[in-house]
Amino acid sequence: MATAHVAVIADSTCYLPAGWAADLGIGIVPVQVIVGGQAFDETEDAQAQRVADALRDWHPVTTSRPSPLRFLQAYAQAAEDGATEIVVATLSASMSATYESALLAAKECDIPVRVVDTRSIAMGLGFAAVSGARAARAGADGARVAEIIEQRALASHVYFYVDTLEYLRRGGRISAARAAVGQALQVKPLLQLEDGHVDRLEQVRTAGRALARLEDLAVTAADGNDVDIAVQHLGSAERAQTLAEHLRERLPQVDVIEGLVGGVVGAHVGPGMVAVVIAPRFDEGAPTS
Repeated sequence: MATAHVAVIADSTCYLPAGWAADLGIGIVPVQVIVGGQAFDETEDAQAQRVADALRDWHPVTTSRPSPLRFLQAYAQAAEDGATEIVVATLSASMSATYESALLAAKECDIPVRVVDTRSIAMGLGFAAVSGARAARAGADGARVAEIIEQRALASHVYFYVDTLEYLRRGGRISAARAAVGQALQVKPLLQLEDGHVDRLEQVRTAGRALARLEDLAVTAADGNDVDIAVQHLGSAERAQTLAEHLRERLPQVDVIEGLVGGVVGAHVGPGMVAVVIAPRFDEGAPTS
C-alpha cells in the first residue's frame, strides 16, 4: 500500500514568518482586505501598511473571505504536487466565513480534504499549522495531522492590546456600548481569544501598563512548559520589540519570534495593536498505525 502524502494548507491570517511556509511546504490561501473599494490579497507585501495608513485616516477598510474557488485551486495544486490527502487550517469560524469556503471547496476535490476550524488566528493558527506540517513530513496520516493542528490551536493562548476599541466595534466584534464605556473611561483594553471569540480580559490606564501585563500573562502561560511564543503587531514595532526583548530575558529557554499581522486582523483591531501568542509544543512524530 502506498504511503499517504498529506499536504497542509492554511489561510493567510496565520501570519507565518517569512520563509516558513515555503520551507515546510504549507500552502497559503489569501484572505482579502478591501481599502477604499479596492481589494488586495493579504499576502501582498504592502497591504498591512496600506491598511494601517487608511485606518489612521479613518478611511473605510473591510475584509472578504477567500472564495471556494481559491481553496479549490490550492487543493488542485497540492494534488498535482503528489498529495493524497489535504488538511486545511483556518482562522476561527466565529470571525470569518473562510472555514465555510474551505469546506465547500473540499466537496469538489478529488482527494480527501479535512478542514480544521482552529478557533484561533495569527500565530495561534500559525504554530498549529507548523506542527501539522511537521507531523505530515514525519509520516502522519491526515487524521493525525488534523488532530495535532486542532489540539495545538486549542491549547494556545492569544492575548492582545489595542489602543482603542473603536475598530472592534466597527467590525462587530464587540458591542457599541462596551466600546463607548471604554472610550469614556480612557482605559487601555487587554483582550483575549476565548473559544474563537474576542473577549475582554481586563483594562488598565496606560499603554505601558498594558504591555507589562501582556508580558506577565505570557510568562504565566509559559510556566516552565515547552512552548513557542510569538509577538505580533500592526504599526507598533517599537512596543513589540520591547515586549519580545523582555520575554527573552525572562524566558531564556523559549524561542520568541516577532512579526507583523496583516491587513485582515489590522482592519478589526487598528494600528497600535500588540499581540502575544503562547503555544505549547506537541509531539509531531509518530504517525498513527
